[in-house]
Amino acid sequence: MSQLLLDISPESQPTLENFVAGRNAELIAALRQALAGGGERSIYLWGEEGSGKSHLLQACVAAAQGAQCDAVYTKGSVPQPADMVAVDDVELLDDEAQIELFDLYNQMRDSGGMLLVSGKASPLHLNLRDDLRTRLGWGLVYQLHGLSDEEKAQALTQHAQSRGFALPPEVTQYLLRHGRRDLPSLMAVLDALDEHSLRLHRAPSVPLLKEVMQAL
Repeated sequence: MSQLLLDISPESQPTLENFVAGRNAELIAALRQALAGGGERSIYLWGEEGSGKSHLLQACVAAAQGAQCDAVYTKGSVPQPADMVAVDDVELLDDEAQIELFDLYNQMRDSGGMLLVSGKASPLHLNLRDDLRTRLGWGLVYQLHGLSDEEKAQALTQHAQSRGFALPPEVTQYLLRHGRRDLPSLMAVLDALDEHSLRLHRAPSVPLLKEVMQAL
């Protein structure tokens, strides 16, 4: 009989350190420079769902807060100005919120604050107000490139280590062959595998992974 366990596994918080950069090394360098107070202070990130936009925005906010800065992360709304503001999924903003983001952009630019905005498309192809699209294109614009299977394997291994268990290579390869392609979905399966193996007091394995994937 499996034993129910309290959820005591450490949560993996988004950081720049645990983000597998792949072909996005230039973007990570730009974010670090902006967090240090240099370079361009307005950065727009775009990419498909699961590419890591939310991870990076939340990681930057956490880094700024760790440096005792006033930093805010939002999705679907626009906050008041701060030392650093991150607005995720800009395409979710309604007409009123788009005006608020336009005003926020100008205020942050005047104050020297750091503004991060993400979306699913480049500024040119966003279904937003023309003046807001223009503002978003004034700063640095980066497309987040997807990871190769090798880079996804590295990310999965790091995630397993953060939860305190070793991930056998054959488990990683099976997950990459038969799981969904986006990294957040792969991570979610890995978390479920960890919890399942803990309940059964068995090491993670391909047979256990198959049980988890069938249940999901």
